Amino acid sequence: MFRARSKKLLKFGISPRQAAMMFMILTLGEKATPSELARSLFREPHSISELVDRMEKTGLVRRVSDLDKKNLVRVELTDKGRDIYERSLTEEPVHKIMASLSNEEHEQLRSLLRKLWDEAAKELGMEKREPFP
Repeated sequence: MFRARSKKLLKFGISPRQAAMMFMILTLGEKATPSELARSLFREPHSISELVDRMEKTGLVRRVSDLDKKNLVRVELTDKGRDIYERSLTEEPVHKIMASLSNEEHEQLRSLLRKLWDEAAKELGMEKREPFP
């Protein structure tokens, strides 16, 4: 599934990590801090900073100063980033692959993945947060 998704994302010039970052920016209300992104993506803060740097250079995201807390930086998608992300969703091979499962199998998989997500979050000392949909 990862390879199929990676192949499709390459058509849009983004990697799976970049797509995950874009998804999480949208999930966190479109103005996430780098530390929120790191926690949500189970990444070290420095790796998020490097990824944001690369994505900013290609025009996918931008850093903006928080209006209330001037020393706080937030990351948001640019119009280009949003467009690429939304177009990448229309050709999602994972949906085709997942269609081979019955509704019951979908629920079993979702339950097991949620259990693993919760354990990983607990192990990392993270607050409980919903996993990817």
